[in-house]
Amino acid sequence: MLILIVEDEIHLCSYLKKNLEAEGFSVDVAQDGLTGLELALSGAYDAITLDIMLPGMNGYEVCGKLRQAGIGTPILMLTAKDGEYDEADALDIGADDFLRKPFSLVVLIARIRALLRREGVARSAKLAVAGIEIDQRARSVSREGVPIELTPREFALLEYLMHNVGSTLSKAQILDHVWSPSFVGDENVVEVYIGYLRKKVDAPFGKKSIVTVRGVGYRLEEDE
Repeated sequence: MLILIVEDEIHLCSYLKKNLEAEGFSVDVAQDGLTGLELALSGAYDAITLDIMLPGMNGYEVCGKLRQAGIGTPILMLTAKDGEYDEADALDIGADDFLRKPFSLVVLIARIRALLRREGVARSAKLAVAGIEIDQRARSVSREGVPIELTPREFALLEYLMHNVGSTLSKAQILDHVWSPSFVGDENVVEVYIGYLRKKVDAPFGKKSIVTVRGVGYRLEEDE
């Protein structure tokens, strides 16, 4: 597995590279945002650790440009900043997970392995359910041949529902997978994003494929 570390702290960069290689990973490094973006755009990496505060281009910009370019490589964002809005911004721009400095190396490696496991399942094929089609590598969505524009979070939510078609998912399950296992906030954010999806994926097509199971959670149905 090939990992890209984008980190401007020289000693931390060296420390992460050494320990990830000791865990059996191959590692490339970049110490500024522009170099990190150039390397990541190759699509050659299995996962990326991306610092937010970087010279040249910050981590938010790098992540956003990668997602706009259709690069779906899992991104773990790192920051010395402490605030829930920083985490929310990182996840909304397309990051897959978020870790605050200082962090445990054991936790970092566990997070990377979790992202790689998720990626192995999520990127294995295109998905098609109830006329909805997702290209997971291109991160594109259509229904009945009509393209649908989704935000990164909406895309991740729809993708998770499609992987579990016919199964009812609780808000806790959705938060853990689509947001982060470390998410702290109002779980009703799930209800808000389900509403966003329905307006884009169901309503324009006269469908009601995303179903609320009262008191339990949400389900995507193959047929109405």
